Amino acid sequence: MGQESTATNNQKSWALVTGASAGIGAEFCRQLAAQGYQLVLVARRAEKLQTVADELKDSYGTSSIIITADLSQKNACVAIVERLKQENIAIEYLVNNAGYGLPGSFHVPDWQEHADFIQVMMTAVCELTWRLLPGMQERGRGFIVNVASVAGLISSSAGHTLYGASKSFLIKFSESLALENADDGVKVCALCPGFTYSDFHDVNGTREMISQLPGYLWLEAKDVVADTIEVMAADKGKTVVIPGRQYKLLVLTNRYLPWLAKIFTNRANRHFRVTE
Repeated sequence: MGQESTATNNQKSWALVTGASAGIGAEFCRQLAAQGYQLVLVARRAEKLQTVADELKDSYGTSSIIITADLSQKNACVAIVERLKQENIAIEYLVNNAGYGLPGSFHVPDWQEHADFIQVMMTAVCELTWRLLPGMQERGRGFIVNVASVAGLISSSAGHTLYGASKSFLIKFSESLALENADDGVKVCALCPGFTYSDFHDVNGTREMISQLPGYLWLEAKDVVADTIEVMAADKGKTVVIPGRQYKLLVLTNRYLPWLAKIFTNRANRHFRVTE
């Protein structure tokens, strides 16, 4: 699992990706490994993390540290940072990608499900960032990507009640954090993809519904990640990344013709927003 001497680890550039076992998270691992980063892979599924780690080793010669963690647990971020200290790993590139959807109207899940969702989608993102940011500031170099969603930028809809709200939070959080660290060499962005091929919808049980959406709405994870890494590498001060022309157009329509965007959003949402 990438166990190396602390002296060697300290000389390498390391990236940490949460939700690294599949989808956008796994693709971040591949593209960062291609750029020479060593990877810290964080997710709940150890077997899938090992599969990603083996792929990175075979394809790029990348050393990986696997950390199995459930970010809904309040001590998860502390445990992650403690493991990094044990390995003497300084994180230069942080991708807060872990997330999921909670189907149904707000009153349907019990409160603990909502509390776990808030912990994963917002609290853990903030805490892990808070714990790793000082090292980036001290070194004068760092990158933080918070994976939000275009759902945080457009009209809300019934069902998945906290999802768009949590993504809006990540966008505002990222914008403020970027401004605070503009002079510290730390770049921050909120990645706001639309529908992207992954197992996200298998996990939340909406695969059959989501498959009814037209093909032009779908993005490839490799394109989503490539757009983000390119923005982070450029010195243009861009904080919100919206991959795909169709979603850029949707966000602009929402801004200038909100009534039209709402019609489109409500029609699309019928294919994946569970409200019972």
